[in-house]
Amino acid sequence: MQQVLLTGNEAVARGAFESGVGVGVGYPGTPSTEILENFVGYPGVYAEWAPNEKVALEVGFGASLAGARVLVTMKHVGLNVAADPFMTMSYTGVNGGLVLITADDPGMHSSQNEQDNRFYARFAQVPMLEPGDSQEAKDYLAKAYLISEQFDTPVMVRLTTRLSHTRTPVILGENPSGPVQRAFQRNIPKFVMLPGYARNRHLAVEERRGRLQEYAEASGLNEILWGDRSLGIISSGVVHNYAREALGDGASYLKLGCVYPLPLKLISEFARQVGRLIVVEELEPFLEDQIKAAGLAVTGKDLFPRVGELDPEVIERGVRGSSRFKSYFPVPDGLPARPPIMCAGCPHRSVFYVLHKLKAIVTGDIGCYTLGAMPPFEAMDACLCMGASIGASLGMEKARGSDFARRVVAVIGDSTFVHSGITGLIDHVYNKSTGTVIILDNRTTAMTGHQDNPLTGLTLSKQEAAKIDLTALVRVLGVKHVRTVDPYDLQSLEQAVREEMGREEVSVVIASRSCALISRERSLKEMTHLDRCNGCKKCLRLGCPALYLVGDRVHRDEDLCRGCSVCEQVCPQGRGAAEDDE
Repeated sequence: MQQVLLTGNEAVARGAFESGVGVGVGYPGTPSTEILENFVGYPGVYAEWAPNEKVALEVGFGASLAGARVLVTMKHVGLNVAADPFMTMSYTGVNGGLVLITADDPGMHSSQNEQDNRFYARFAQVPMLEPGDSQEAKDYLAKAYLISEQFDTPVMVRLTTRLSHTRTPVILGENPSGPVQRAFQRNIPKFVMLPGYARNRHLAVEERRGRLQEYAEASGLNEILWGDRSLGIISSGVVHNYAREALGDGASYLKLGCVYPLPLKLISEFARQVGRLIVVEELEPFLEDQIKAAGLAVTGKDLFPRVGELDPEVIERGVRGSSRFKSYFPVPDGLPARPPIMCAGCPHRSVFYVLHKLKAIVTGDIGCYTLGAMPPFEAMDACLCMGASIGASLGMEKARGSDFARRVVAVIGDSTFVHSGITGLIDHVYNKSTGTVIILDNRTTAMTGHQDNPLTGLTLSKQEAAKIDLTALVRVLGVKHVRTVDPYDLQSLEQAVREEMGREEVSVVIASRSCALISRERSLKEMTHLDRCNGCKKCLRLGCPALYLVGDRVHRDEDLCRGCSVCEQVCPQGRGAAEDDE
């Protein structure tokens, strides 16, 4: 018996391996990314990054149809992208077991919203398990595959950021002899969702729901821990651990490992044996509302916040009634705020410097470059979801006309463009746009940890693959005006953006330069302009963390500086090629 420390993500990967999973597929997104990065290292398995979450789930469906056990991973908002196949997979069911990981992000550590994906389980009528630590994350995977195959259904496993990235002890199980493989059998009425077949499959979903309800009551996934019976706490996931830490033996606990369908008979029995009954859960009153609907007296969101993460202090305050919950995202007294900022040498910096200078209206997208909305540039006017920048810019043009469109620029990253930006650009061409799109090609999926994508020429397992030619792809979509510039060359960049913004047809500028954190390019030899600094501080408008002020003179941190020379191009004492007009 071997015990190791694993993060929740590592434990999920291990649990999938021990369960005989043969195929893992997903799209990188914090906090789920490390699951497949760990899974791909196990022998005898296949793992891939798909272009987006919808494709990932469709690949998973096909692998399950062929008889493999499948792991599909994504962050919470990724399930919005994959919702189309997901909802219908509830009807088709599975062949090989399929587990879908949804990694929710209470507190929005790295997300544009903090939606509660427990509602997806209820929406689709599929079971959802929620582990509370890394050991359960591993063990629940094995149970999830058994449920999936026994009940002919996809199974959701919900993680949250704290569980995904926190290490706790895990006892490893046996290595499997190899991936589990079921036989493929044609079953057209089950897997071809024509309306006539789908109607019968909906009946199967309803029948399955009743059987899953019975299973939830007796599955052993839910556990009662008796303490002081004057107070009963119902919780799940990592929140159960917070409650135990806050209240200790001063309460009794019903820990729900299966959060959908709820074991309402077990909950009712627990409620009869305690005095005050409280539901402790992050985000929405998902458990609370269902328990109230069952006729039980329970409190929850009148005591705890509906936003952000919980912790032991918040739980204790809510239960004891000493005060309302503390502020959202509190900053400890005496510590300065640390706003997010682009890295030194980031090739995105000069793009937003130019957009700010040109007073462009910018529709942005999801990635490191979303920081272009922050000071000193404040050069982004909207950011909605993956791929939305291009569609949003077209909408602005159609609402206000081509003269207004001359000021509108859509900005999107290379990985995000492949994820869901291509169709938006097709829309621009098809509907005769005059808009400008800037694709920030830093040759990686940087924000989630430098994963490869279809533009890098490497797979998740670091095998060489076909490398998509971004320029050729854009041209074949019908864009006639495509130009590639080096964002470290401010003069050429500004000229390109100015000219394309003035064009009467849709155009694309590709700002191509590797991410500063993976590039080995670093030259400090000719960076001498700071020796002649006259204190004008124009270079500080770049917001580069390698530049700092001592008195009236700007200095450079040589450990941070990547030698991009953008500050030298802005500086009147340097080359001054792109001196700011302001």
